[in-house]
Amino acid sequence: MRLAHYATSLLASCAIIPLLLVAPTEAQQSTPAHAHIRHAADEFRGTPEGAGLLTTANAEAEIAHQHATLAGRDPLSLEGMQRHMPHVIHAIDPTKVEGGPGLGYGVIKAANGAARHTELAAKSEGSSDAIEAHAVHVATAARSAVNHADKAVELAENIQNAESAEVAAEMLIELTKLTDAILNGIDADGDGRIGWQDGEGGLTQAETHMGLIKRAEGIGG
Repeated sequence: MRLAHYATSLLASCAIIPLLLVAPTEAQQSTPAHAHIRHAADEFRGTPEGAGLLTTANAEAEIAHQHATLAGRDPLSLEGMQRHMPHVIHAIDPTKVEGGPGLGYGVIKAANGAARHTELAAKSEGSSDAIEAHAVHVATAARSAVNHADKAVELAENIQNAESAEVAAEMLIELTKLTDAILNGIDADGDGRIGWQDGEGGLTQAETHMGLIKRAEGIGG
């Protein structure tokens, strides 16, 4: 009986060991630095469905690019091109156009928020060399996407005010390139590569370097 009792007690104590081993990892991942990374990448209160800021920025950018592309289907119709411009603007900055097919958060707000929280992660308790190194890359690429987005809004507004289909169609070509640049960046220096640097990076580059942070830190998404 004593042996049976001892065996039962030993098994019970062994079952606790894995829990004890897991606990420090969970505690490590709840540092302020990791919380900011999660806000940028995975979850943020106030976004549609509580998604991460980068995820939200990317979803809005996809909508903006979709409607810029749809506007170009009939470059001879000024009305047709202009019809899609509020949709493009709403997805990028809903403070300028309240209604539309976008999520209502906007590329600009989401991408700026992702950059800010990534930079805060680098300065917060629990930061690491990996966070500090790649935070620069994430923030720079995200803000570069914002610069592309600002130009896209201005161009979409100009298309709305265009007086001929010919003029609007010419601007629309550039708008479509800009909405693609928000998503994928642009080879600004012509070296055949798109990097995270200012003027080149887009949301894809921001997400790539965020992924490097999460892998280095062991953060699931």
